[in-house]
Amino acid sequence: MGCKVNAKEEKKVFIKSIKKTNSLDAQQKVLLNRKANQLFNEGNIDQARQIFLATGYSDGLRRMGDYYREKNDFDKALQMYCLAGHSNQAEDLIKSVATVIKNLIREGD
Repeated sequence: MGCKVNAKEEKKVFIKSIKKTNSLDAQQKVLLNRKANQLFNEGNIDQARQIFLATGYSDGLRRMGDYYREKNDFDKALQMYCLAGHSNQAEDLIKSVATVIKNLIREGD
């Protein structure tokens, strides 16, 4: 369970890894991440997400996962947690969704 994907199945998944770019130096990343945090706090979620994805800022990606989870957008939450490298949150989310599905199946019987 979690965020690991084997190479044979890589083409089928909806989560792609972030490729670290050397085109941004540390200072540029800091400035971009500050801007993304500001945008996130102001409610500009899509713009913040784009910057967090571009910089690979794991704390920002985790916050995005928390945001999407709170909005019940579980597939986006799972993507963000996996990209952030937070497999514990991803596994907790998977377990929660599995419990909901299990309960729905029981209700249907």
